[in-house]
Amino acid sequence: MMKNIAVLVSGGGTNLQALIDAEKSGVIKNGKITCVISSNPNAYALERARQNGIETEVIRRKDYSEFSDYDKALTELLKSKNVDLIVLAGFMTILGHEVISAFENCIINIHPALIPSFCGEGFYGLRVHEAALKKGVKLSGATAHFVNEVCDGGPIIIQKAVEVKEGDTPEILQKRIMEQAEWKILPRAVSLFCQDKIKVKNNIAVISD
Repeated sequence: MMKNIAVLVSGGGTNLQALIDAEKSGVIKNGKITCVISSNPNAYALERARQNGIETEVIRRKDYSEFSDYDKALTELLKSKNVDLIVLAGFMTILGHEVISAFENCIINIHPALIPSFCGEGFYGLRVHEAALKKGVKLSGATAHFVNEVCDGGPIIIQKAVEVKEGDTPEILQKRIMEQAEWKILPRAVSLFCQDKIKVKNNIAVISD
């Protein structure tokens, strides 16, 4: 059975584009991006989806007075789309208990560092790369992982290391990690999921390839 993938976005959608390209080139096996859901009505990612004939939805946290109402609405929206896998591609709104428990080990996030380094509360976007450079690490990279209730704490699926070079700025390092790691391992993790090649035991993801 072909799996339905929903991609959650908030911004430009470069990781979404990497997924669209991977689907078209056959890197993603047994999966199809069937909808893109944005927390921001002006996200360029929505335009990328439209250009590729993918259905779009917008759900904004600020349209709900209580977080629990938003959590419920997002869960119902995803269920109504018959989603098998949710991919977070620069989605800037926290996911709540209801959506996480409804889609246990079916939500994949990409984090721009080698977890457990530079992850958790407050580590997102350029902040991750600023912290890595400040620490003077020689290797950083990206991690594709399942999402659970702990920020960046879910089972790790794939990691890829990227060299940190002298003279790197957070922006330069961010671009290198995206190109060399994020855009490669996120589609691969999605493909493994869609082929039922990932099993989770005791918060550890085991891959049969």
